[in-house]
Amino acid sequence: MADQPEHGAAMRNTNATEFHRPDSAASLSQAHVLGALSYALDLTEGQPAGHSIRACWIAMRLGRAIGLGEPALRELYYAVLLKDLGCSSNAARVAQLFAGDDRALKHDFKLIGPAAEDFGAFIIAEAGTEATEQEGGRSAVVDNLLANAGPIMVGLIDTRCTRGADIALQLRFSQGVADAIAGLDEHWDGSGLPRGVADEAIPLGSRIALLAQVADVFFMAAGAPSARAEVAQRSGSWFDPALAAAFLALSADTGFWDELASPALPARLAELEPAHQSVAVDEAYLDDIAAAFGQVIDAKSPYTGGHSARVSLFADGIAERLGLDPASRRRLARSAALHDLGKLGVSSRILEKPGALDDGEWIQMRLHAALTTDILSRVGTFSDMAMIAGSHHERLDGKGYPLGLDASMIALETRII
Repeated sequence: MADQPEHGAAMRNTNATEFHRPDSAASLSQAHVLGALSYALDLTEGQPAGHSIRACWIAMRLGRAIGLGEPALRELYYAVLLKDLGCSSNAARVAQLFAGDDRALKHDFKLIGPAAEDFGAFIIAEAGTEATEQEGGRSAVVDNLLANAGPIMVGLIDTRCTRGADIALQLRFSQGVADAIAGLDEHWDGSGLPRGVADEAIPLGSRIALLAQVADVFFMAAGAPSARAEVAQRSGSWFDPALAAAFLALSADTGFWDELASPALPARLAELEPAHQSVAVDEAYLDDIAAAFGQVIDAKSPYTGGHSARVSLFADGIAERLGLDPASRRRLARSAALHDLGKLGVSSRILEKPGALDDGEWIQMRLHAALTTDILSRVGTFSDMAMIAGSHHERLDGKGYPLGLDASMIALETRII
């Protein structure tokens, strides 16, 4: 498998410009809040930080190049930015079936070629690397995948796409955005999944999102020539030929790739959101966003369904009994809903391990608290929640993690969570 960068470093070094804006919710737009939280979606797919933002920028440039109107551009913006909303829902299943780190597997899977034999080679090379005796060892894992690849992949992708579309609707997006997310893995020639639909039966947003995703993945792995070569190779099979041609014309300019790699890209992307279509984020919508991403978090493990919502509910009840004011309780409830956001960056093999974790696994597990702080720090209105949520494994005696804070440094809100 390809070596994965240390998560914290990747979060800091790739497209590091943040989405900070004034603390008032009314001053924020969906682009700023959801752009910041999209870094959590990159974690669950094992992608370099900023993947969702880069894919969205590619899609918007392509959408404008082919003459899409403002309403269609707005739908495209959020369909691509949030295309991975459902990815956590199949993480545990990927880890189980492939007997390996789901994040590394998902990362490497996106780099295989388009032919059927490429998928077979991927299974032989990468499946079963962490298989236990109880799982029958590596050969049993590989044999099962080779024998049942079709239904296995349909199930994994259907789960991801369906769940992502459902969460998009919960976030108040249109059916068009949801449909584009649901069709992300369909191919122009009908060879895609889960429904195998072809050409213009695939939503335009899905067609653009898949192309943008592949372009960014190969750009980050091997540079612009590799990204352009993959798009050209898959034109007419995976990709709408007209879209592929438009992308290749657009990306022939080296300035395209320079801007894609710019640390200022997040801010530039936010400016690409169709201005008159922008939606202000009020307090109720922030509650909905926190709840929706809580569901993304809990989908990472089959044992944590509803966990984030229950922690949020319990925290609010405790805060009420302690006499916190309504505004503080509201912030606390959101912090509690998002406290495990960083778990999206931990392998499901670690999260689901039935026995004790070894030292290396504990390092990875403890990383999730710091990742929670890092992601929530990226958007101004959530920045005051970052330390509250990210410190939820600190202890009064100073023996917690990640910072070893003691009673003198742990906020009341963190103690409640």
